Amino acid sequence: MSCAPGATFAANGCDVSQQASARHEPPSSSLEEMPVETLRRVGPRVAERLAKLGIARVQDLLFHLPVRYQDRTRLVPIEALRPGQEALIEGTIREAGVSIGRRRSLKVWLGEETLGGIMLRFFHFSPQQAAALRPGVRLRCYGEVRQGPQGLEMVHPEYRLHSDSVQIEARLTPIYPATEGLQQPTLRGLTEQALERLAESPPRDYLPPEILAPLGLPSLAEALLYLHRPPIEASLEDLVERRHPAFQRLAFEELVAHQASLRQLRRAQRARPAPRLQGDGRLRERLLAALPFALTEAQARVVGEIAHDLAGCRPMQRLLQGDVGAGKTVVAALAALQAVESGRQVALMAPTELLAEQHLRTLSRWLEPLGVETLWLAGRHKGRERAELLARLASGAARVAVGTHALFQDDVEFQDLGLVIIDEQHRFGVHQRLKLREKGAGAEGAPHQLIMTATPIPRSLAMTLFADLDLSVIDHLPPGRTPIVTVAVPDARREQVMARVRAACGQGRQAYWVCTLIEESESLQCQAAEEAANELAAALAELRVGLVHGRIKGAEREAVMAAFAAGELDLLVATTVIEVGVDVPNASLMIIENPERLGLSQLHQLRGRVGRGGVESHCVLLYHAPLSRTAQERLAIIRQTTSGFEIAERDLALRGAGEVLGTRQTGLVQFRIADPLRDQPLLPPAQRAADQLLEQHPEAAAALIRRWLGDRHDYGQV
Repeated sequence: MSCAPGATFAANGCDVSQQASARHEPPSSSLEEMPVETLRRVGPRVAERLAKLGIARVQDLLFHLPVRYQDRTRLVPIEALRPGQEALIEGTIREAGVSIGRRRSLKVWLGEETLGGIMLRFFHFSPQQAAALRPGVRLRCYGEVRQGPQGLEMVHPEYRLHSDSVQIEARLTPIYPATEGLQQPTLRGLTEQALERLAESPPRDYLPPEILAPLGLPSLAEALLYLHRPPIEASLEDLVERRHPAFQRLAFEELVAHQASLRQLRRAQRARPAPRLQGDGRLRERLLAALPFALTEAQARVVGEIAHDLAGCRPMQRLLQGDVGAGKTVVAALAALQAVESGRQVALMAPTELLAEQHLRTLSRWLEPLGVETLWLAGRHKGRERAELLARLASGAARVAVGTHALFQDDVEFQDLGLVIIDEQHRFGVHQRLKLREKGAGAEGAPHQLIMTATPIPRSLAMTLFADLDLSVIDHLPPGRTPIVTVAVPDARREQVMARVRAACGQGRQAYWVCTLIEESESLQCQAAEEAANELAAALAELRVGLVHGRIKGAEREAVMAAFAAGELDLLVATTVIEVGVDVPNASLMIIENPERLGLSQLHQLRGRVGRGGVESHCVLLYHAPLSRTAQERLAIIRQTTSGFEIAERDLALRGAGEVLGTRQTGLVQFRIADPLRDQPLLPPAQRAADQLLEQHPEAAAALIRRWLGDRHDYGQV
């Protein structure tokens, strides 16, 4: 990871070390503020297309990094080509013509008189192009070599008519993320202009030398120039895997920006007062005495951590992680009772009405015998019913409120909100949970927050993503939980699997059948949920079959899931909408179609919908052969492992942080360049650098946050 600034980067022929040395002086013409329209050949249409890529300023072009590189620095003899290789070749057209077969195409045979040749195939071509590509014309082409029916071929290669003025590239060729209407030559040309501006006025380097020097990382300008125009001797492997010091330099800066943003948020939260929720323990003791089970050691430890925070004068900001079935709800109930004992109200927010109702049933069963009223508020409540519920909250008659996002709507008021509990927080945006917290802000400060998730997050990720939160983990399951038996079966045995469903339901049990797509997709060969429901209803006519997926309206979907929970359906066909929030102890069998399309953590979450009763449960992974090596490894792990935390670590190693988190987890940080797994060695120095910037260079910290997070850091100002 070490690289002396300027040393490795001089080979690209452009020395920017002098301009970069004045790191803390603002440039004369800031690339951060320079509109991209100031570049040549950028009119309204091109600017609109660039905006789709998040490019509005010249600096945005510089941070729009290549996803890969091509080596066009040397010609490869045609006779040396191999399938799967990307290569620059040169030859003379020996034959050319339009072929009328299953698909019309222009075929061009390129080669030398005495040596082998290669077929260039074009499915989209103009008459002018067909006329220009005639025998005797010499071409220089770049493309991927494939094995075709008549030998080696390139499909739609890039090509130029050869002349003495056509030079071989002196550097590796970058390939950028693109969008419709923006081709690679356009992006490379615009980036070239941005690099010219970079040499005249490099972006401000907000990281001081005392932070960068111990890491041996280059300056920002040097790193950007190298990544956009790497020299011939650059390691393609290091660039593609983003291990090169230039990539590390940008990943480090992004990590520092995220850490500074989260630390800024944490400091702002800790600077505010909060009510001391000590309680007398009376209600908690009664609940523990009434429970049919004793707390596990892990649960008791976490309860103690939360109780200590609640008794403090600063707002608790604690993330509670627990595997599926680890017993997070009883921990939340004890925290809620501590707040109620202190004369305060509690709000528990869940992402779906089904999960909110489930929490309502559990909490009502535990709390109402203690004289604690639990109220449910959801989007379906309208008119007079809603007004009455809001009045009970505002008056303080209802001590505990359970609901969905309806809890943070403007007309909801609490008399004295002391604790906010949020379940599956990644389903909510950061803005939403902070908005709910503000509903309890009063003379004594902000309410405490307990955030729960059943989605295990490896500690290496949690350090990065939740620097504004303290972490508690329930790392052991309660005794008596029956492990789920997981098997993998090819979809050629589909009828046998359906017979297994019939047998399970015939014994009075219920089953899930999970599909990963709604509509048919030949390319992915996934069974659509709607077709699966029709097929299963016909094949298993004696069973009551329900269907839920994301395109069914919320109220209808919740009604079907509620009917399944009530035992009115035998088989529930669903997409991954059931991943979280369905607790049906009678369900003992789950079929997951095309499990090879899902990550390990998601498979584990789905599997956790069964095994919640006292009967041995099974999960059948109905895969489509042949499986890739990675898919085989993934299914082997899920069969052999029942620990969600172990699965999360192995999932992270297999797929990387970006895929594990997924875009649906809107409450989690999204990275542009950094990868918390790959860049773990950079995390401790990034955390120290963030603290140093906030203490010694607050203006630089704020500018760095704006550069990398843009408007996404606004929640830190709440």
